[in-house]
Amino acid sequence: MHPILGYRWRLLGYLLLWVTFGALLAGVIAVTGQASLRWAGFFAIPLAVLMGLECLPCWYLVRGMAPEEVPAWRLVGTWLGTGFVLLSLWIAVASGWIRALRSLALTPNVDPGMLMPLLVFAGCAGILMAVLGLYTAAAFERSRDAERRALELRALAREAEMSFLRRQLDPHFLFNALNSVAALIGTDAGAARRMCLLLADFFRKSLTFSAQQTIALRDELTLIETFLAIEEVRFGERLRRSLDVSDDALAMSVPALLLQPLVENAIHHGIAHLVAGGEINVSARVRGTLLDIAVENTCDADRPVSRGTGLGLRNVRGRVESMYGTRARMHTESSPEKFRVLLALPATPMEAPRAHPDR
Repeated sequence: MHPILGYRWRLLGYLLLWVTFGALLAGVIAVTGQASLRWAGFFAIPLAVLMGLECLPCWYLVRGMAPEEVPAWRLVGTWLGTGFVLLSLWIAVASGWIRALRSLALTPNVDPGMLMPLLVFAGCAGILMAVLGLYTAAAFERSRDAERRALELRALAREAEMSFLRRQLDPHFLFNALNSVAALIGTDAGAARRMCLLLADFFRKSLTFSAQQTIALRDELTLIETFLAIEEVRFGERLRRSLDVSDDALAMSVPALLLQPLVENAIHHGIAHLVAGGEINVSARVRGTLLDIAVENTCDADRPVSRGTGLGLRNVRGRVESMYGTRARMHTESSPEKFRVLLALPATPMEAPRAHPDR
């Protein structure tokens, strides 16, 4: 789209600039004593507006001849030729306009030959001004396009990273879950079967939200409760849980499956090492513009060093940083008997799904 013709207010401003240019040219003609100011205004202002309209198509040459992309000899040659054509047409119209004013008995004793040098200089200056202005507009447009492409590339990179992290999470969870099923098959086949049914329910719920980047914390907690029900089949009364979530926090959006790996870590690196079991506490509060979430579990002070890869915590940290950047924080706190993961996310209410219009 033409940067001037595509916007009415820009076109009006552009024409006003050329009216001003024409008024300056009229003032020069009057000051040099070649004609009265009234006649010079009648003569110069319409010619200046005409030059502005003549220069508008130069935009397409400017777009196709960026200085960094076109050899200098071709750039100079093209614009010299274009400028010569534009100036010749303008001078021809100026000569005709003098004759028209003379036929209307508006022309005083004006010598066209005396005006020509001034008109040639004014024409060259006007064409140069128009071309430089169009090149400036083209530079701004290329800058905006480059910025937009950079933003699009960053968004695509972030989506790719988020997609990778989510694909990485599913096999990690499935691997641990199948290990739990395998451990139960030999000792309690009924419990193993019950766990498989709960796993199917968990993955069914996960697929419901798989197309969404974020879900309401309420839905995330539903997934957590299903996951804990799966683990309770294995750990029984050794696994105790508590949820302490405020009503306003339930409606806030969080990345889908963000808390599941934290709860999974709490079980496999905390509760699993305690003979008497332990408790997992998930809490969430809205604090100003932040949603504070904490996942805490009891642990054994003498537990062996974990042989895990730390994938769960790295995954959560990576997803938080990719989605929110510096607007969110995650850190951990560890004591001999407690381990806590703290998240501070932007408090953004989850939009309600729009109703489908009747067909």
